[in-house]
Amino acid sequence: MKLTPLINLLFLVTSLSFGQGVFVKGKVVDEHSNPISYANVMIETSDTETFVKGSATDDRGEFEVINLDVGTYLLTISFMGYKDIRKEITLSGNLDLGVMVMQEDLQSLEEINITYKKPTIKKEADRLVFDVESTALTEGNMLQAIQSTPGVLVVDNSIMVKSVAPTVYINNRKVNLSSSELTQLLEGSSASSIKSIEVITNPPAKYDAESGVVINIVMGKNLVTGYKGNVFGNFTQGVFPRYNGGMGHYFKTEKLNVSANYSYTQNKINRDSDEEINYFDSNRNVDQIWLSSVNRNTWSKTHNLDVYLDYMLSKQSTLSLSANTLWMPDFKYNINNTSEVLDANESLMYYFDANNLSFDEKHNLGFNMDYVHNFNEDGEQLSANAHYTTYGYSRDQSVISNYFDNNDQFLQTTSYNTFSNQDTDIFTSQLDYARAASETSSFETGVKYSNISTNSDITQYDVFEGQETLNPDNSDAFDYKESIYAGYVDFSNDWDLWSLNFGLRVEQTQLKGISITNNEVNKQDYLSWFPTASISFTASDNLSLYTNYKRSINRPDYQSLNPFKLYLNDNTVVVGNPKLQPVFIDHAVIGASFKNTYTVEAYYKVNKNNIYELPAQDNANNILTYAPVNFDRTLEFGFDFVVNFYVSPRWYLYAVTSFYNIKDEANFWGNDISQDQWSNYSELSNNWQFLKDKSLNANLNLIWVGKNMQGFRIVEDRLVSSLSISKTLCKKKLVVSLIAEDLFNMQDMEDATRFLNQYNSRFNDVDSRTVKVGLRYNFGNTTLKSETESGKDLQELDRLETQEN
Repeated sequence: MKLTPLINLLFLVTSLSFGQGVFVKGKVVDEHSNPISYANVMIETSDTETFVKGSATDDRGEFEVINLDVGTYLLTISFMGYKDIRKEITLSGNLDLGVMVMQEDLQSLEEINITYKKPTIKKEADRLVFDVESTALTEGNMLQAIQSTPGVLVVDNSIMVKSVAPTVYINNRKVNLSSSELTQLLEGSSASSIKSIEVITNPPAKYDAESGVVINIVMGKNLVTGYKGNVFGNFTQGVFPRYNGGMGHYFKTEKLNVSANYSYTQNKINRDSDEEINYFDSNRNVDQIWLSSVNRNTWSKTHNLDVYLDYMLSKQSTLSLSANTLWMPDFKYNINNTSEVLDANESLMYYFDANNLSFDEKHNLGFNMDYVHNFNEDGEQLSANAHYTTYGYSRDQSVISNYFDNNDQFLQTTSYNTFSNQDTDIFTSQLDYARAASETSSFETGVKYSNISTNSDITQYDVFEGQETLNPDNSDAFDYKESIYAGYVDFSNDWDLWSLNFGLRVEQTQLKGISITNNEVNKQDYLSWFPTASISFTASDNLSLYTNYKRSINRPDYQSLNPFKLYLNDNTVVVGNPKLQPVFIDHAVIGASFKNTYTVEAYYKVNKNNIYELPAQDNANNILTYAPVNFDRTLEFGFDFVVNFYVSPRWYLYAVTSFYNIKDEANFWGNDISQDQWSNYSELSNNWQFLKDKSLNANLNLIWVGKNMQGFRIVEDRLVSSLSISKTLCKKKLVVSLIAEDLFNMQDMEDATRFLNQYNSRFNDVDSRTVKVGLRYNFGNTTLKSETESGKDLQELDRLETQEN
């Protein structure tokens, strides 16, 4: 009996809700009375044709648009291959239109044989825009679309643009994951809603100063309500098998958009290395030669869950909530190292076998809240964002080494266990305002605050005869806090022939790092200005000229600032550097584009205080230490030549070649050192479409990375290659893909360090030669386009190292 009032209240509320408007419904069929599913239904005002509401027909061809006010409207029903139905309707009450027949459009049907339009490339002064909407690339996943984007290189789970790791955004919102986590997310996300991919080499001032290069995935918008989803699975065979699978769901109503994506990845990856170190005596003569063979296997299990919710508070205001979560409950790596120690005459002195076994666990949970208010149709907009990330990481490591003389007689055993932890909290908030200053100009401004707090510790125990003893020299705790206050202005203006973009960003950085055990404190407080500008001139319909300049910053990641020593074996150690300074980058470009097909560019770039992790030899103690250091500067200049065109209606070709010089300058142990190297980077990408409906697509990509220099280390030539084939079936609901990587087995890496008394080299046989088979099935209203929003502009998260090395 107590439930009766509540039930009555629910009936009253329900009655009031249904009494707020009227509905219009109907059924859509073709000329043979077959129902047409997923036809777009749009209601507009009859006088101004302003959009009111939208819907889509279901599997029976039926539709219903509810909660309409009494009045006169324009009804439009559209579907590919049929003529639109446009009809004025007057609603004084609920209206049933009955059966409505759509007529075939013969001209459109002829065009249906060309199922996809051609992807196009537009070169602007500060970016390259790759238009992929309605092309075959949208039938795969986001990672495949990015791999096909000109100038973008994806190798070893890392995305690169001209040897620079870009910041990846979706709809101008940053995807806040590490490089390997990012590739997993993109591989598990459908590309069906991508409108274009922008490679922004000169980002405006609204982007963080650390965003030197940006890849922005622009998603299309859709007014139709409904539900769609997909499930997918990938199997990859390298040295060992790898698995990846997941699902995605998207639901849209008139005011609410909700999407959720889940993926699971299980990998086992192999790497074999051959290393050589020549240790010198005080007279710089070879004293000992160390030859090592290393096998490294990693196992990982990763869960990704991303949830997005957008709610339209009014026609002008939207509230968005999102969560990007990653949980890696199991990351294990096992390193087996056999090292031979030779004298100067290359005679064996002794050797040792070392085993390094580690177990890691980590989580990365990010949460966003956004509010956007549009004041009018002139582009005036106010947006606010708050973000919080919590990151946790732990590692248990055991290292044991057995030593033998040159007669295979056992000498000794050394062993130690290491336990390390890191907890990081990141909070950011920002406010942005944009408006059109005139019909040809726009203005943007904003402020941002970020706060980072990270606490980490490491404890090492030496093991002797089964007993653990604390090693205080290799145990420590480190606390780090950082605050950044930023503001910016952006202005752009377009004339008939000229286009100008100018921006200025200012950032005040305050940081403090404390090594608890060593009682060392590192404080930095600096104000930096970051101007950006681009100018373009359209000389004719066939020729455009442009130039741009940008100043940016690259702050050291939190792990590099950590002074901990992590021993891989008794003679190889990885250590941080709490005294690292930020890198300031000045980058200028001048270029010309001819017939939107040929592009020539010249560029010059200076990296002050450039950071590299160097393998530094301690020749007195025979120890190799990997430590990040600041160079004085790195100079780079080069020339790029780009061409893209259609060889035939079904064959698209993109080619680029770049000749560039890199020069590193630094001071080591009181010696001024400089080295430079000329290099070549060339790429040839081919895209083909086959069959009458063009449902079979293929891409062959070849990238030549010539001999180059990276931080006083000479890296030898590499040929990166991939072949991908995809076929859509079942009315484009099923996508089958086959991808082969490293076709010629030439992606292995070889590098060497040669200066002063430093002489070491390494050859890495990486697990890059793989074959992947993928299946993706789309269901529901596949005409819907999800408006994915993946976090805000959070450069802070880029500095959370994955620590998987």
